[in-house]
Amino acid sequence: MTSAATPAYRRLSVEERREQLLDSAQELFAHRPPEDVSLDDVAEAAGVSRPLVYRYFPGGKQQLYEAALRSSADALNRCFTEPPAGAPTERLGRVLDRYLAFVDGHDAGFSALLRGGSVAETSRTSAIVDEVRRTGAEQIQVHLGVERPGLRLSLLVRTWIAAVEAASLIWLDAGKQPPAEELRDWLVDHLLALLAATAGDDEETAGVVKRMLAQESADGAVARLARKVAPIVGEAAHLL
Repeated sequence: MTSAATPAYRRLSVEERREQLLDSAQELFAHRPPEDVSLDDVAEAAGVSRPLVYRYFPGGKQQLYEAALRSSADALNRCFTEPPAGAPTERLGRVLDRYLAFVDGHDAGFSALLRGGSVAETSRTSAIVDEVRRTGAEQIQVHLGVERPGLRLSLLVRTWIAAVEAASLIWLDAGKQPPAEELRDWLVDHLLALLAATAGDDEETAGVVKRMLAQESADGAVARLARKVAPIVGEAAHLL
């Protein structure tokens, strides 16, 4: 009677081992602030020795954290990428769905990243975070149909990106309430409200709003928001 063969040990290539260590570090940084993660934690999670971690990341935890942050930033940047077809609000909804799913899966790490103050924070990590913000703003401009926005529209987009970040942090602190779908719809409404408020004083933004309206469906986000605010606007009109 022959016994079952024992699976042969497969030695990982340099790139495979590095990716394994990076994946283990990312999982730890996703759910714990960087100052609470040690190289021993990473080594244990990866099932390797601490010296092996140093072999691949001679800069220690800081180098490993920056590499993990770079990988997370790339994933966040991909969240903003959406084909420029269909109603803009529907595209933005899909972008926010991916963004909030990322926040949900990287709660503690995302919170530590945006709040700053970590012992692992450096000019390089700050530059990576700023790159994500710039990429997000550039992609939102694509969905609004503008390549080089003027001052008011640029301010509007950057303000909205900051609002999305702040709302995400508050959402985490509130136990991820309201449900992500409600938060997504509210953030889309928030952008529409900013556009409407700015369009009255800025010709470029007014043009953006007109183009968006031409692409929106009768039961889309713009129509839903209009129905919600119509009674309030009507009541206010009687006071003027």
